[in-house]
Amino acid sequence: MNTSPALYAELVRAPAALTVPGDVVAGALAAGRPGALRTTALAASSVTLYWAGMALNDWADRTQDATERPHRPIPSGRLTPRAALATATALTGAGLGLAALAGGRHTLLRRTLPLATAVWAYDLGLKHTALGPAAMAAARALDVLHATGPGRLPAALPAAATVAAHTYAVTRLSRHEVDGAPAGEPELSLATTTAITGAGTARLLTAPPAAPATTGHPAPHHPARTLVTATALAAYACTCTRAQSAAARNPSPPRVRAAVGAGIHALLPLQAALIARAGAPLLALPFVAALPLAGRLARKVSPT
Repeated sequence: MNTSPALYAELVRAPAALTVPGDVVAGALAAGRPGALRTTALAASSVTLYWAGMALNDWADRTQDATERPHRPIPSGRLTPRAALATATALTGAGLGLAALAGGRHTLLRRTLPLATAVWAYDLGLKHTALGPAAMAAARALDVLHATGPGRLPAALPAAATVAAHTYAVTRLSRHEVDGAPAGEPELSLATTTAITGAGTARLLTAPPAAPATTGHPAPHHPARTLVTATALAAYACTCTRAQSAAARNPSPPRVRAAVGAGIHALLPLQAALIARAGAPLLALPFVAALPLAGRLARKVSPT
């Protein structure tokens, strides 16, 4: 039985984890909790939980994948179901442990445990129900809130809602990767992208500047913040709309898969826009810059 690192990287869709840390960073900045070490550790916790969810997904869907995705590690015979489940369990334990070290009991019980529960509930029960897209959106929202502290959660709710709305639309569309999408599904994703871009632009133009994450005091107008936020929003819209428009014209399985992949990658510039809007434009730049890397890695390991 092959147990190479490359096989496990395929199981957990390792490169797709590039889209995870930005959730945590955006939430921490919005809540005024930008501590670098704490946020980094909680981002690492979120990454391990994301990988756990991917391994658990393949374990739970192993029978279905034997027909629809026989190339995946379990149905192809390269990895046993037991190994996949053990991987999911170990990664979940690692995620909980990292959170306990970084944020203590409050973070573990109030933030990380609900996130881990949402991941497992989605894979083991909710994924194939009408609640599936909402459950995945809730998991992403909880990821944004992962690094918020006591009493600071409300400030991060707009960022969490933005990421959740995007995730909901992408997850709905992902249900049609194998057979193609019915009329209206790609259009819904496209409409969601348009709404998020429009709302972000309107907020940028009309809302008062964000307080710097390190001071909590009102900030003067900052051209860099405006420029980076606008650039990130444009990158988000371009990344999504091209593939979504193609799927709307022809909702075949390859077009739908491309639109789903684009939606996953578009989380990077969306997170960058939220980070810049929260007062950290320089910190947002690496997330925009990571978008081409995510595309190249996706050609080696599919994010879906």
